[in-house]
Amino acid sequence: MEKHISVLLNESILALNLKEDSIIVDCTLGYGGHSSEILKRIKRGSLFAFDQDQEAIDYASLRLSKIGSNFTIIKSNFKNLKQELKKHGITQVDGILFDLGVSSPQLDEKERGFSYHQDARLDMRMDQSVPFSAYDVVNTYSLNDLTRIFYQYGEEKFAKSIATNIVKERSTKPIETTFELAEIIKNSVPEKVRKKSHPARKVFQAIRIEVNHELDILEDSLKDALDLLKVNGVLAVITFHSLEDRITKNCFKTVTEVDPKLKGLPDVPKDMLPDYELVYRKAIEPSKEELEQNNRARSAKLRVIKRIK
Repeated sequence: MEKHISVLLNESILALNLKEDSIIVDCTLGYGGHSSEILKRIKRGSLFAFDQDQEAIDYASLRLSKIGSNFTIIKSNFKNLKQELKKHGITQVDGILFDLGVSSPQLDEKERGFSYHQDARLDMRMDQSVPFSAYDVVNTYSLNDLTRIFYQYGEEKFAKSIATNIVKERSTKPIETTFELAEIIKNSVPEKVRKKSHPARKVFQAIRIEVNHELDILEDSLKDALDLLKVNGVLAVITFHSLEDRITKNCFKTVTEVDPKLKGLPDVPKDMLPDYELVYRKAIEPSKEELEQNNRARSAKLRVIKRIK
């Protein structure tokens, strides 16, 4: 399997402020890059890691068991964070990490149908046991719905013309493969756009987000994660997409701001102050060295918040 390079690894591990006995949740286990580093540092603590991709779970489980046995892998989407942890008797934790990128092996494994660089059946399911896939989005969504998701989730300027051509093509026969779709997208945008970067990137991203309901789930899960933190507990979130980053930023802003009505007061009562504070005022981005080693880190941002009361 192609090696997956964890993005902003050192920065996120540092942000989690790990102690020997910390209870930590990795909401996005993937192939275990972040979890491995966490486990090395919490010899007397516990790690709970979520993923819904069985292949990633099998690989990460083997990798983590070489470091220690104080980990539990939960096969579930992180939208079930609170309920799943409760089953294990956990209602408060010291740190939570979300790494919202797609693992390189998922992108690179042809059969998973995530990539416009390799020909495969349209799929893009993170959880292979769910029947709904990219094929369904491309072949059954209305012109308006396709336009909306390309524009909203892919921030694609040519959403309407791409959607129009998809609907036209599928009226003669279903669009079945990644290459067929990539070709339609290529023919729907001006030549100068094609020369800049692969024109399918944004649309494929939008379809992936739609198939896996990524943005709907994120907002609720962040609120649950904040609730689970002990005092001095930290939540670190790595995003790869401006919409994910905006959701994270707004969620953090809501819980760290003093009520505007109290802002002018010389002494704000303690119980009226926010329960959380930002660890870093601005998002942390990958270093020049990291970008040279891993081009996929280019859009990554890390935001960190801490519970203070």
